[in-house]
Amino acid sequence: MSLEDRVMELESRLAFQDDTLTALNDVLVEQQRVVERLKQQMAALLKRYEEVMGQYEASEDEAPPPHY
Repeated sequence: MSLEDRVMELESRLAFQDDTLTALNDVLVEQQRVVERLKQQMAALLKRYEEVMGQYEASEDEAPPPHY
């Protein structure tokens, strides 16, 4: 294999590696967006859960209606 062939082979591999890295980076960025969105949704759900549980606990502390 001549030096020119070896250089061409290395350049070809480098081009494919660059494409692969770009594709992987794009996927990683999208996954990070999804993770951030899921974190926000989870925080909202936890907040809503705490509100509902607070209302439920407050209603348990009240005396039952007189007809019981």
